[in-house]
Amino acid sequence: MSTSPTRAAVPAHARVILASHNAKKLVELQRILADAVPGLAADQVISSAGIELPDVVEDAVTFDGNALLKARAAARATGLLAIADDSGLAVDVLGGSPGIFSARWSGRHGDDDANNDLLLAQLADVPDEHRTARFVCAAALVAPDGTEVVERGEMTGTLLRERRGAGGFGYDPLFVPDGSDRTSAELSAEEKDAISHRGTAFRAIAVHVADLLS
Repeated sequence: MSTSPTRAAVPAHARVILASHNAKKLVELQRILADAVPGLAADQVISSAGIELPDVVEDAVTFDGNALLKARAAARATGLLAIADDSGLAVDVLGGSPGIFSARWSGRHGDDDANNDLLLAQLADVPDEHRTARFVCAAALVAPDGTEVVERGEMTGTLLRERRGAGGFGYDPLFVPDGSDRTSAELSAEEKDAISHRGTAFRAIAVHVADLLS
């Protein structure tokens, strides 16, 4: 009778760096890796906040390309296993925009209120049945030995006409995932992880993290 191979324990000194200063993304990744990689403690998954990394110009034209740019830079600078993601909202009636420009759609990077206000204005005359959209995430893993992996996740849904919910970030208060009557901002962390684009991509990346660290 065959048995499944047992992974070696993750070394206590192992570190994984998330090439992002976004504290909420870090918490998401820590939760997901803790479940997927036995023995990897939350404090072994760190963010690039407070670490001097070279500035990365995100000039790729795809989510995959931008995620790889950030992960490569972090791996080279730190010698650690690096993870980065590039994610955004693709609105069908806008031809997939804001897409890779989601975080700076209003012209100010990371201004969630301004980005949501602009999107609502652009969709003001769009009927409810045509307000379909999807969140897209590309998660890239780059190891010091040159190993590179990209995994993708998507979450489809529709956009409301006003914000609802106090959780999440970005466009979450406007987005109702398919099969739900609540916005992403109204879901618990566990509920969101289970269906979100980032949760799907990070869980897929976690398999590779486990293999590389064990």
